[in-house]
Amino acid sequence: MIDIELFEIAQQLGNLLTSKNKKIAIAESCTGGWISQIITEVAGSSVWFDRGFVTYSNASKIEMLAVNSKTLDIYGAVSAETALEMVNGVLTHSPADCSVAVTGIAGPGGGTPQKPVGTVYIAWGYKNRETHVIKVNLSGDRHEIRRQVVKIALKGVILN
Repeated sequence: MIDIELFEIAQQLGNLLTSKNKKIAIAESCTGGWISQIITEVAGSSVWFDRGFVTYSNASKIEMLAVNSKTLDIYGAVSAETALEMVNGVLTHSPADCSVAVTGIAGPGGGTPQKPVGTVYIAWGYKNRETHVIKVNLSGDRHEIRRQVVKIALKGVILN
């Protein structure tokens, strides 16, 4: 069953990117492909969606997005530093004009006192523009946390 609210946001994104003749590519960790899935629910998304990288493991972040292993060692997979390297890796490894990357802890396990369940970093990047990242602390069950991340990620592309 499709999530109507997320679908409508993806449609808005598609209209915006199409009007600007731009393409997007995505790097996902904690959402496991959900952002790419909701984008591809939109008919004609192949005009504006280039590709999605589901980089759940640290090895995949290194291999597919050129995230530095030292970044992962020092800051961890769930960090602003990793999210920024992920978003830049998307722009390097695709012809997309813009990108979004997400990494976080959706739960129910995996949290720590420093990074509790619901800690998520979302980064946006654009060719020839500065990238930026935010940290959000979300609540809810695993599904709801992941849904919120998808919504924030897509809306962030529209607003930026």
